[in-house]
Amino acid sequence: MLDLTALNKALLSMEQALADTDNEAFMAMLTDAQRNTFIAGVIQNFEFSYELCWKFMKRWLEHNIGSTYVEGLTRRELFRLAAEHRLLCDVDEWMLFHRARNRTSHVYDPVVAAEVHEIASLFLPSAQALQQALVSRND
Repeated sequence: MLDLTALNKALLSMEQALADTDNEAFMAMLTDAQRNTFIAGVIQNFEFSYELCWKFMKRWLEHNIGSTYVEGLTRRELFRLAAEHRLLCDVDEWMLFHRARNRTSHVYDPVVAAEVHEIASLFLPSAQALQQALVSRND
C-alpha cells in the first residue's frame, strides 16, 4: 500500500498557489516583483508535484505488476504503461508536463515562466485524476 500523504499535500499546495495567481484582483494589487514571486511559487509547486506524480506512478506499477516490467523504462514508456493500467489517460499530455518540468531551470526567462505557469494550470486536474486513480486502486 502506498502512503500518498506527500502527494496529497503537494497537490493541495499547488491548488492553493494556482488559486492565488488565478485571482486577477489579488494579482493586480501586487508589485511586479511580488507577482513574479507568486508565479515562481506555482512553478516550484508544479516541479515538486510532477516529480511526485511520476514517482508514485512508478511505485504503483512496480508494486502491482512487478519491478522487472518497470525498471529501465523511458518516461514515455512509463506513462504508456501507466495509461495501460488506467492511472492516466493521455500519454502525450504527460509528456508535455515532462517537457515543461525540464524547462523549469529556465524560469528566469519571463516568457518561459509564463508558459510553465500556464502548463501548471493544465497539469493540476491531470495530477488530481492520477491521485484519485491511485487512491481508488491503492491496495
